Amino acid sequence: MALLTFTQQSKYDVFLSFRGEDTRNGFTSNLNGFLSFKGIKTFMDNELQRGEKISTELFEAIENSKISIIVFSKNYATSTWCLDELVKILECKKKGQKVFPVFYKVDPSEIRSQKGKFGEALAKHEESFKYDTNKVQRWRVALNEASNLSGWHYKNDRPQFTFIQEIFEGISSAKLNCSQLFVAKYPVGIDSRIKKVNRCLDIESNDVRMLVIHGLPGIGKTTIAKAIFNLIACHFKGSSFLENVRENSKTNDGVLQLQKKLYDKILGGRNLEVHSVSRGIIEIMEILRQKRILLILDDVDKLVQVENLLGKCDWFASGSRIIITTREEKVLSTLQEDCHLTYFKYRVEELDECESRELFCQHAFKRNKPIEDYSELVDHFIHYAKGLPLVLKIIGADLYDKNLERWKSALHKYKRIPNSDVQEVLKISYDGLDQSQRNIFLDIACNLKGFKKNVVVDILQSSNFHDPYDDIEKLINKSLIDVAKDGKLLMHDLIQQMGFEIDRQEAEVSKKHRRLSCYEEALEVLNGDTV
Repeated sequence: MALLTFTQQSKYDVFLSFRGEDTRNGFTSNLNGFLSFKGIKTFMDNELQRGEKISTELFEAIENSKISIIVFSKNYATSTWCLDELVKILECKKKGQKVFPVFYKVDPSEIRSQKGKFGEALAKHEESFKYDTNKVQRWRVALNEASNLSGWHYKNDRPQFTFIQEIFEGISSAKLNCSQLFVAKYPVGIDSRIKKVNRCLDIESNDVRMLVIHGLPGIGKTTIAKAIFNLIACHFKGSSFLENVRENSKTNDGVLQLQKKLYDKILGGRNLEVHSVSRGIIEIMEILRQKRILLILDDVDKLVQVENLLGKCDWFASGSRIIITTREEKVLSTLQEDCHLTYFKYRVEELDECESRELFCQHAFKRNKPIEDYSELVDHFIHYAKGLPLVLKIIGADLYDKNLERWKSALHKYKRIPNSDVQEVLKISYDGLDQSQRNIFLDIACNLKGFKKNVVVDILQSSNFHDPYDDIEKLINKSLIDVAKDGKLLMHDLIQQMGFEIDRQEAEVSKKHRRLSCYEEALEVLNGDTV
């Protein structure tokens, strides 16, 4: 299935396709009025000039709609304009648009078999387009496909108002499932990364899949997850994006609120009335096990946070997708072994130089390339950020509308003292370590980066009197360090700078010791009488 790219946005909630002479001043007008009154933004071509060919403006309106409603009435197929609309709508359906037919006083079988009024209309079109038989064939295929879609059938057997209310409820549910999350002011590099994620998800496959998105702090895991949610949520019967799971799981009440939000979002306004976490798990499993859902849990750092919401993850309906963002690559390794689902991991890579320059310039200059006099400094800041979107965003915004001298001063300062906003985000992973793991992280940041892993293990074991292997694996799992193909321990420059700053601050407090990262620091430390 071809999906819309992330950068494409919807202008309308609903596009209405209808035969004007049949329903413009009756049913379709009433439907449009009711939907508009209820806050649903519709497109109805009341003011467009009609001609032989469908207008570019109308095609754009179809493309820019989340949902299309096709009102099939007795003379719908007599209009080549309507049939061209129908073909375009079904093209957009393949890209993720929701499409619902309304069979207004016509039987779906008449459209499917193309008999009666529909058969007569198509026969006339074949005569008119005898030199373009492919065109009529496309219309026939489109009519057949649309007649098999799930929608509503009006037989004049109930009040029209009641029927329109039913349509509204269905559209509201579909619209809720297509609600968009704000992703980023400048979504640079997003499309290429979500294409990789989509390949892992393969939403047309009927198995149950779990995808863990992991990577460095500030690398854009949440941003990518939101973009994915916006792109594919409409393909599921229910969807929910739960933010800040780690932070909100610190208390029992916080977990209950997460459970209630999950229940409410997927079932569209239904409340979960429970007073214990264990009962909440059972209720979620019992209600949702028959429903194909998309669920995203953002910022998870412990297995129990997932289990408090989803139990053992062994209850999902076929075709469901679960996405989890985390700083810890192996946080769900136990769950992977216990569950009967297909499990994928995706490590978010840093922005390349071109992407970094564009994102930085968008924040610093409100354009996608630097002002000429600033080009060299831009290169320095890009080198400093090393592809971390968060850093490029924070520093770029901080430098906006400042002169060259202030840029130079800021660059000098950042190289010595980390930006406090950047430091705050990066330090979350460090704060989650125990004291032994913190010490080893600082040892590697200040002295042992670039050494082979087995050498570092030997050095730390001889000085710390315990086997540090498990603690090093924890640091790797948290994306604080990495291991190169040759076995050397690597660390992002800004993570290392964070380590330098933490060590400096701890030395000021303790007044006892400080790690030396280069020989120039020796004189400073000794003069300060710190050994």
